[in-house]
Amino acid sequence: MEFPEGLKYTKEHEWVLVEDRIATIGITEYAQQELGDVVYVELPEVGEKIVKDDPFGAVESVKAVSDIYAPVSGTVIEVNDTLPDSPETINDDAYGDGWMIKVEMSDADDLKDLMSAEEYAEYVDQQKEEEDEGEEESGEE
Repeated sequence: MEFPEGLKYTKEHEWVLVEDRIATIGITEYAQQELGDVVYVELPEVGEKIVKDDPFGAVESVKAVSDIYAPVSGTVIEVNDTLPDSPETINDDAYGDGWMIKVEMSDADDLKDLMSAEEYAEYVDQQKEEEDEGEEESGEE
C-alpha cells in the first residue's frame, strides 16, 4: 500500500497536498480499499466554505456511505468534475486523478494536526491490527 511522501494525512484517511495556501484533498489508498468499489461521490460547490474536521462531502461504495472530513478550513476553489461521472477514478488513482477538491486555506496552522507519510503508515498498521483482533474475537464466539 502506498503512502506518498510530501502529503499530509488525517486519522479519517484523507490526504492533503499543500502548495502555498492551496490544499488539494482526497482520500487515501487505504480508505478506498476499505470502502471497496466507489459508485458515487458527493462534493461541495466551488466557493463553499469548509471547516476543519467537519464533513464536506461523501463517498458511496458497494459496502457503505462514508463522510469525507475537511483536514483544513478554507474556501473551495476547485472541484474534480470527473468524479461524479467516474467515481471509480478514486479506486484507480487515489493520489492522482482521484483528488476531490482544492481549497484556499484560511489558516496554515490547521496542518499542524496532520500526520506525515511515516506517521500515517504506522497509524494504518495499528488500524489493521485492531481489525484483525476484532475479527479473531468475533470468530471465537
